[in-house]
Amino acid sequence: MPAVFHSRSRLKIGLVGGSFNPAHGGHIHVALEARQQLGLDQIWWLVSPQNPLKSSLGMAPHEKRLDDARKIATSYPFLRVIAPESGLPSNFTYNTLKYMIKTMPLSRLIWVMGADNLDHFARWHRYRDMIRLLPIAVVNRPSYSFKAIASGRQLLGRQTKVTKMRYAIVTRTVNLPSWCFIAGQLNAASATEIRQRT
Repeated sequence: MPAVFHSRSRLKIGLVGGSFNPAHGGHIHVALEARQQLGLDQIWWLVSPQNPLKSSLGMAPHEKRLDDARKIATSYPFLRVIAPESGLPSNFTYNTLKYMIKTMPLSRLIWVMGADNLDHFARWHRYRDMIRLLPIAVVNRPSYSFKAIASGRQLLGRQTKVTKMRYAIVTRTVNLPSWCFIAGQLNAASATEIRQRT
């Protein structure tokens, strides 16, 4: 665990969850866009032991996915790769975020995800409660722009401009639920395509 856990840090941290099977340039792209657009101090990749919505078939061992993610993240000092769910009784994102909020009361956290994740966000465990825990930043992915904005408005509630979200995170004035859409540049890297090539 990073030293900031159970600390009184006031860092602005973007949380990116996933299987990272494997970690790739698209994950880096999401981290860079979120950090730059929202003025975050750090981005944490939360590598899940097993996504409840994905099959374990073709899933690399957790330790290998962690190691590979750490290797690709070494060039970016603001990136941290952790696996908090390894020590928790469940690997549901909602429960993980509740734990992190409790143990990091002064940190300013925001959930960051690629626009493609909105396709199945309604299937996430307690997703309606999750959007009331943290603000959410959705980073554009190729061919998902319009669909993501429409889905976001339906699933995530009130949309906030990126500049306002950045200010709200700094000043701790985010009114939940709240989300923003980061358009930025696009990166087409896909873990599925990478696995198919290997």
